Amino acid sequence: MKRLISILLLAALALGLLAACSDEEPTPEPTQAPANVQVQAGEAGGLPADLLAVANERGLTPQDIRAALKTYVPSGKMDEYYLFSSGGQSGNVVVIGVPSMRILKNIAVFTPEAWQGYGYGDIGTEEVLDGGNVDDTKIRMGDTHHPALSETNGDYDGQFLFINDKASARVAVIDLRDFETKQIVKDPNLISNHGSSFVPPNTEYVIQTSQYATPLGWEYAPISEYKEKYRGLATMYKFDREKGRIDMDNSFSIELPPYWQDLCDAGKLGSDGWAFCNSFNSEMATGGIEQGNPPFEAGVSQRDTDYMHIFNWKKAAEIAEQPGKTEVINGMRVIRIPTAVEEGILFLAPEPKSPHGVDVTPDGKYLTVAGKLDPHVTIYSFDKIQKAIADKKWTTDEFGIPVLNFDDVMLAQVELGLGPLHTQYDDKGNGYTSLFLDSAVAKWTLGGEDPAGYKLVEKLPVQYNIGHISSAEGGTVSPDGKYLVALNKWPVDRFLPTCPLKPQNEQLPDIGSDQMNIIYDMPMGIGEPHYAQMIKADKIKAWETYPEVGWDPITQSPSEFKTMPGQERIERDGNNVEIFMTSIRSHLTPEHVTLNKGDNVTWHITNIETAPDATHGFDLGGQNLSLSIEPGETATFKFVANNDGTYAYYCTEFCSALHLEMMGYMMVAPAAAQ
Repeated sequence: MKRLISILLLAALALGLLAACSDEEPTPEPTQAPANVQVQAGEAGGLPADLLAVANERGLTPQDIRAALKTYVPSGKMDEYYLFSSGGQSGNVVVIGVPSMRILKNIAVFTPEAWQGYGYGDIGTEEVLDGGNVDDTKIRMGDTHHPALSETNGDYDGQFLFINDKASARVAVIDLRDFETKQIVKDPNLISNHGSSFVPPNTEYVIQTSQYATPLGWEYAPISEYKEKYRGLATMYKFDREKGRIDMDNSFSIELPPYWQDLCDAGKLGSDGWAFCNSFNSEMATGGIEQGNPPFEAGVSQRDTDYMHIFNWKKAAEIAEQPGKTEVINGMRVIRIPTAVEEGILFLAPEPKSPHGVDVTPDGKYLTVAGKLDPHVTIYSFDKIQKAIADKKWTTDEFGIPVLNFDDVMLAQVELGLGPLHTQYDDKGNGYTSLFLDSAVAKWTLGGEDPAGYKLVEKLPVQYNIGHISSAEGGTVSPDGKYLVALNKWPVDRFLPTCPLKPQNEQLPDIGSDQMNIIYDMPMGIGEPHYAQMIKADKIKAWETYPEVGWDPITQSPSEFKTMPGQERIERDGNNVEIFMTSIRSHLTPEHVTLNKGDNVTWHITNIETAPDATHGFDLGGQNLSLSIEPGETATFKFVANNDGTYAYYCTEFCSALHLEMMGYMMVAPAAAQ
């Protein structure tokens, strides 16, 4: 019967994908009243006649009007929450205000971004991007998936944001004082990650797991040696909060079997010190459709269950410091599987097939797992897991890893619908799970130790094929409830057509009332958002200007190249030229820079403004250069004056009435004139 259900679910998934890719668009749930239906004054909460006429002219329903009132944030007033959403293939992070759903900023992370001067000449940001290079290959794209806010005692603290790049197994650190990327690190032994980035309750580490198994260090091995030579990893990046950086020297990895690891969550409160990750392809299928083998989507979906990975990261951190307990691979300490088993670090537990989410409840006592090809969410008890480990009630897999008995660790199952993926929580004891195939959000009750207390409450349709969801502070020990964001994969007919590439659709359900309802539809035309985290706005202590004039945003300290009025100069040492410039409304000093062809040029610019939002840009024609210099910032760029000629430089930010006059000339003399 379970296999029959799985086959039917696979068929439903295929039909859902075909429908999404077909020219025939599905019929949406109606969101507007038919043109001949009039909104009555009583239904609209006593609207004045002129506004009632507007509502009827536009075909708005009473529900539309209520939604508008709940989400409208007037100019000059602030949203209640920040939503940090992955930007998918844009390689960036998108900052959104909730409930207005207005895009506030695009944080440049793995991809150069000209408006912010990120990766276009600025030495500091170039060095950040180079931290994510793969050997000698410059990587200037990214596929961001899972942002994670730093935590203190299990609550978001608003200090840092971490984000992964699935494509190249990288993690970035963003400082939320200025919403800028400070560091990118590359795992030396992985080529792709997915279960990243996630943090323990006090952000001692940033947790990453692999996605697709490969030989460690992406060495060559034929696919016929998959079981013997392909592996996964859980990498524990040590985070130095004082420096705001990942400390690679004190980071380490735990070797995992060649199952495909997926999403993770860290324990909290009573389960602090442990982490939990889904996996799929416990079949260790290797594909090869071109050779007549079962394709991956069929091969990795044969078994009724896959494995949840359970690991004691605190004990692993202790073991990693002991001589002889790790093997150094490409500079990274790795705890191999036999050591992880011997030291009681790594365990497995069966979970519904093809899971795509494991989420720890706010009290830290239970784990919610959703299997894409099972209509249930499965609730695991952390106490039951600990008892099974203490009693040594397990079998082992092919790699000698203990596999706990499903019935010994499972507490309850709740049937929610087709394609359950991710779960978030509110402040009233409810869980919310996205249903990919049903295109819905399911609300259900957390029953504590009583299996009968876990019950489906309601389902809210969304449009269409929902992936992740994010509730207000929903991943912490004290979720807020109130709002939930549905990150949908297909908008189809929600917005003006931009065919053939359509924006993604983020919808805002209100979960603060007895019944869920959608109060906003937002197109995301930047990239594919995967996951997001939502934090109270007052927890973010963002700077409006840098602490002092002459600030280096990369080191978050005064710059040695700080230049104040009267200190502007051009220094020459042979063919090495160093320029010290200031910018202020409405001039750049110096306004004339004369160079010789072949000069090695280092150029520093200090924005000496101290007023909020008094940003100055800098563009030097013909040099593939663009800078954004925020109030108080000192920026540096380098180039070789390879071509003689006359070049204009100018401020790119419209900063004053005389903005167009804020410019200068760089003149490069040919060799014959020197």
